[in-house]
Order: sequence, then structure tokens, then C-alpha cells
Amino acid sequence: MSIAFDFQPTLTGTHLALRPAVEADFEPLYAIAADPLIWVVHPVPERSQLPVFRDYFDDALGDRGGLVAIDQVTANLAGFSRYSQRFVGPEEIEIGWTFLGRDYWGGTYNGEMKQLMLAHALASFPRVIFRIGEDNVRSQRAIEKIGGRRIEWHEESVAFNRKIVHIAYEISRA
Repeated sequence: MSIAFDFQPTLTGTHLALRPAVEADFEPLYAIAADPLIWVVHPVPERSQLPVFRDYFDDALGDRGGLVAIDQVTANLAGFSRYSQRFVGPEEIEIGWTFLGRDYWGGTYNGEMKQLMLAHALASFPRVIFRIGEDNVRSQRAIEKIGGRRIEWHEESVAFNRKIVHIAYEISRA
């Protein structure tokens, strides 16, 4: 199934606006991402290192882009997320690779970001997938708070000479 889908929409909420990421966003996003505490429970905590973050950002731009989250009050960059179909089926879309600066932790911002992205995705796809590192309990709880249901999924890869296991959650139109 071929769906015309805008992978880089502009979405506006109460607290955040999401807009397409561009190369000029690299430095301000890295200023946020350089905080090792952001990545401590992620499968690749090395993302706080400049060359690893560069690869992460380039991968996003190469995979139809990503979305920069902007604080509606201060106009500061708050974080990043993206859509992808790389690891899912043709009638699904993934939301992932999300991070927020620690000033934006606590649910309000992540919840709104995901709700904006979900509304856009579910208008075109019947199901959204969230792949999460099996040890990333913080992200698992966040997805559960917005209605994510864990599904059968076991995916293994290797990064930095260690095994990484992803599990997945889904939110469907139904």
C-alpha cells in the first residue's frame, strides 16, 4: 500500500509546535542532546557524544527528516522526534527517536508531542508503532500513559559492541 504521507508536517499544540527539522537545527539540538542524563535509559546512551549524535541526526534527515519541538512560550527548541517506516509494515508508521531537554520532562510536553504526531499519523495509517529499548522503562511508561499497548515484538541489533533489544507498543485508530 502506498500512502502519500507528510513525514515533516507543521503541527501546533498548546505548549509545543512541531516543524520540519533542517540542517541548521543540528547545533541547537546538540546543545540539548549533549546532556548525558537524557540518554541514560536509552539503548544508545552514547548519543550525548557529538559524533554519535551527528550520525543520529544525519540518519533522521536521510529518513525523510524529523520534527523539531519548539516551546510555544519561549520559542526555544525543546527536543526532537520523527516518523519512520524503516522497521514497520507498509500500513504502519513508527513514531520514535524522541528526546526532550530535561526542562521539558514530566509528561505535559511529551504527551502533547505524541498526541499531535498521533493525530497526524492516524489520519493516514491504521496503526502507529513505538519501538522502545527493553530497559527504557521511562519511555515505556510514557507510551502507556497515552494509551499504548505492548505488542508481540522482539528485535535485536548490536551497537557499541553490545546487544540492543527493542520491544514495541501500538496505538491504533480503533
